[in-house]
Amino acid sequence: MSAAEPELPQPTVRSLVLLSIPAVVIGVVSGLALWAVDELAALIERGVWTSLPAALGVDPSSGWWIAIVLTVTGLAVGLAVQLLPGHAGPDSATTELVSTPLRVGVLPSLAVATVLGLAGGVSLGPENPIIAINASLLAALVGRLWKAVPTRLVVLMAASGTIGALFGTPVAAALVFTGIVAAVRGGGALWDKLFVPLVSAAAGSLTMTALAHPSFAIPMPAYTHVTGWDVLSALIIGSVATGIGLLAALVFPAVHRTFHAVRFPVLMTLAGGLALGLLGAIGGPITLFKGLSQMSQLVQNRADYTVPALLLIVVVKLIALLVAAGSGFRGGRVFPAVFIGAAVGTLASALVPAVPVPVAVAAGVMGMTLAVTRDGWIAIFIGVAVTQNLLILPILCLAVLPTWLMVTKAPVFLISPAALKPTSPRGAGGAAR
Repeated sequence: MSAAEPELPQPTVRSLVLLSIPAVVIGVVSGLALWAVDELAALIERGVWTSLPAALGVDPSSGWWIAIVLTVTGLAVGLAVQLLPGHAGPDSATTELVSTPLRVGVLPSLAVATVLGLAGGVSLGPENPIIAINASLLAALVGRLWKAVPTRLVVLMAASGTIGALFGTPVAAALVFTGIVAAVRGGGALWDKLFVPLVSAAAGSLTMTALAHPSFAIPMPAYTHVTGWDVLSALIIGSVATGIGLLAALVFPAVHRTFHAVRFPVLMTLAGGLALGLLGAIGGPITLFKGLSQMSQLVQNRADYTVPALLLIVVVKLIALLVAAGSGFRGGRVFPAVFIGAAVGTLASALVPAVPVPVAVAAGVMGMTLAVTRDGWIAIFIGVAVTQNLLILPILCLAVLPTWLMVTKAPVFLISPAALKPTSPRGAGGAAR
């Protein structure tokens, strides 16, 4: 959403109350859509990674099975991108969390490509595609049912509802949209502008919580006392994690160009799937999928991993994120970035056991998330969310300062749409209207 777009009218008490009705509806629908995508992906995932291997008598964690499944996933996603109407929308490497609505005809193919990638173990999250799907679909529907509601406001409400559902709390949406609102010219109270998106975010969050109970929280040892050494440790770990993320952002355009040199989308994602399969065979099942449950598993079972094993996980997941995002798969970069940050924190705690695990993991998550999202609020929020400990908050508020200076002038983990050339006459773009 650009600050150059027409400014929304200043809200009044009456308009806020009236807009709360469509906001609740939009939030609920956004949560239901996310739940449906997650459930469908989980159903296919169980079939591919549990039922089918059991029927064949094979070990789903074996390297050859991981390689085969990811390669087939790459082929399936590529066929969806190349052959289905709309070509699964724009390349996710070129999209931010909130962008211009797509044509409704693009959405089915985008949903198919997203579900296949999530179920197959691709190292991307659902955030970018599901926000695009909800915002585009609801903008079209509300445009017919509530013509008085501006399309831009519908997009904000749909994005808010989806973000609230993704993170299980409307606070995440408030933090994300604080930056967007701050970029828009005009007066008025900040909370007047956030009121309707927050209503939608709360409705989406409550809907998803009632259906699926999403949570970033990881069971960790108790942390009850802040020390100066803990603050120093967070500063160092956060900066290292940010540096890793910036290194990935630096090489991302080269990875993207390499895969997009392939003429046909199906061959591009097939190559990406094969590369992801080989990486998964090296790193093991812990390095697959979007990384939310795998993050909890890694931190809780950290004693089972040696320092070299943790380092391998960080490297493999980082390369997997670059490959998945660069080879035409549809998905977001936030969830795998959070996993990488947690892995960096776990590695730091293993190298220096005196560093409390909650501090190390929160700082790693904050640093890596900041490098990928360029949003200090959401980076701090997720860092605190994984620990569920408010004592971590002041530590991260200090640790974010040097990391923010690091990212200010650094490359962005995003490909400019202008730099993306069509990969075939049939296109992999399926662009917006």
